[in-house]
Amino acid sequence: MELSYFAVKVILLIVLIGFQIGLWGVFKKAGLKPWLSLIPIYNMWVWLRRVLDRPWWWMLLIVFPFIGVFMFYMMVWKTIRLYGKTNYIPLIFGTFFFFAYLPYIGFSKKEHYIKPADLPKFKKSSAREWGDAIIFAVAAAYIIRMFLIEFYAIPTSSMESSLMVGDYLAVSKLRYGPRVPQTPIAFPFVHHTMPGTKSLKAYVEWIKLPYMRFPGLSDIKRNDVVVFNYPDGDTVIVERQSESYYAIVREFETMLNPRADQHERERVFARYEPEMLQYLMNKYAGPYYQGKGRDVVWKEYKVVARPVDKRENYVKRCVAVAGDTMQIIDAQLYINGKPAVNPDRMQYAYFVIDSTGLGIPAKKRQKLDINEGDIQKVDQFTSCYCLNKYQCAEIEKMGKYVMVLNDKPGAYDAVIFPHDARYAWNKDNFGPLVIPKKGVTVALNDSTIALYDKVIRNYELNTLEVRNGKIFVNGKETTEYTFKQNYYFMMGDNRHNSADSRFWGFVPEDHIVGKPVFVWLSLDKYKTLGEGKIRWNRMFKTVKNH
Repeated sequence: MELSYFAVKVILLIVLIGFQIGLWGVFKKAGLKPWLSLIPIYNMWVWLRRVLDRPWWWMLLIVFPFIGVFMFYMMVWKTIRLYGKTNYIPLIFGTFFFFAYLPYIGFSKKEHYIKPADLPKFKKSSAREWGDAIIFAVAAAYIIRMFLIEFYAIPTSSMESSLMVGDYLAVSKLRYGPRVPQTPIAFPFVHHTMPGTKSLKAYVEWIKLPYMRFPGLSDIKRNDVVVFNYPDGDTVIVERQSESYYAIVREFETMLNPRADQHERERVFARYEPEMLQYLMNKYAGPYYQGKGRDVVWKEYKVVARPVDKRENYVKRCVAVAGDTMQIIDAQLYINGKPAVNPDRMQYAYFVIDSTGLGIPAKKRQKLDINEGDIQKVDQFTSCYCLNKYQCAEIEKMGKYVMVLNDKPGAYDAVIFPHDARYAWNKDNFGPLVIPKKGVTVALNDSTIALYDKVIRNYELNTLEVRNGKIFVNGKETTEYTFKQNYYFMMGDNRHNSADSRFWGFVPEDHIVGKPVFVWLSLDKYKTLGEGKIRWNRMFKTVKNH
């Protein structure tokens, strides 16, 4: 059940009224003037000091952003305890339904207030002490993780050499403002799938909240490194979760689906040598197709949808913000017509040609921090590496020939956004493209619809149809569209080995998670502890914006 903004406001109003009624009753039973409960902030002081008899410094924690949520529940638990409740049942009920339970204990004649000084001592069993400690730790960690800071690991090389595979990041949720969870009922500390399973959801969708975000310390700026939910991850094939569902569909439609456009299918088939075509058939068909060659039969995958906050977490660099015009010309990024500042350790793919056939020794590769997973052997004398300018210079000093592998201008790449042959774009020659901005209106026609189709349908949840050359949004014919939120264009610093906005388009504002602050741990997956698995030089290294 997805709640609307109006429904959320009504629920919040009910919660506020219920809490206020409960506090009135609690104050009255404590021998205080009940109208004191109506004075904002001061009522928290009176509740803290005169009802609960707690230290004054608790008030500092109450007004601290998000920690105050935890402190509020602490005060609810302490209040319930003052009515002689010691077992978990009233505590659990009071936690989730305090707006109903506080009025009950405040006005029920069966429930009697006991002053903190007169409260009989409750002797806890060792099991109860462990239970209380675990609940306290889980609640505190959950709030910190949800609203303040969260830790992530870098699994791929898309941000090399700025961020490396095996880096563990501390990500600030406060920088851009913490989001209210869209799926608030979820298993703690698990993202989308229960451990040990492939598809069992770690959350329930009985209640889904609309997008809401607390104010942040700053807006997203160009060159910020940002963690966000993967936009293409709204739909996932369980058997192939590491791949884009939409990319898989496009490949199937073009290469394997006999109902696809015949001309386009033949054009794509013609691009490949027979050996490469067979490789692709095996890769994309695998156990899910039957038949030989191009005569294949569809077998169903298990396809699931995921809410925004349960999509995979990605980390990339924001190269363009809402309203910018971005373009890539011969691998150089331009923003609003001016060359962008390139990250210092940005990487491209290169052929490294060695006439001796010996290649680059393993120890030298390790010394240069070359990612082993990015190396592809072409033949006896040639290998493909992803390198930054410093690594290239060192390799050239060794007498190797280094050649960058840039795509040619005008060479259409079907995997590049917007996946339309009218836009002859590739990863090194892309755009110009205007990044959608909240409140800005763009023209909709048979050309621009390819650019903003997914924004209108998937991210802003409208219906979109094209009938007889006319465009209909939510059933109404239109020639323009006004964006409801801001969008961003994200790219990896490993420019030739990064699945980023060049492949799947814009990142909506409601997908933004936070900003990496520092690397708290870094492990080299290709080394043992004795060989220097821990990269001590990267420990507590801040994440820079260049």
